[in-house]
Amino acid sequence: MEEKKARPQDKWDAKAGMVSKTYKVKREAAEAFAEKCKEQGISIGIKLSELMSMYTEDNR
Repeated sequence: MEEKKARPQDKWDAKAGMVSKTYKVKREAAEAFAEKCKEQGISIGIKLSELMSMYTEDNR
C-alpha cells in the first residue's frame, strides 16, 4: 500500500492542533449557518470552534 504524501497544509494543521471532523446535521441548519458565516466574512471552521468552546465553558 502506498503512503499518502504529506502536504505543507497537513503539516501546518498537525502543528496547530487542527483535526478534520464529520458530523451529520440538518441540511437547512447547515446551509443557513454557512450563509450567515459568509455574510459576516468568517470561516465556518473558526465559528464552529468558537461555538464549541463557548458551549464547553458554559457547561463545566
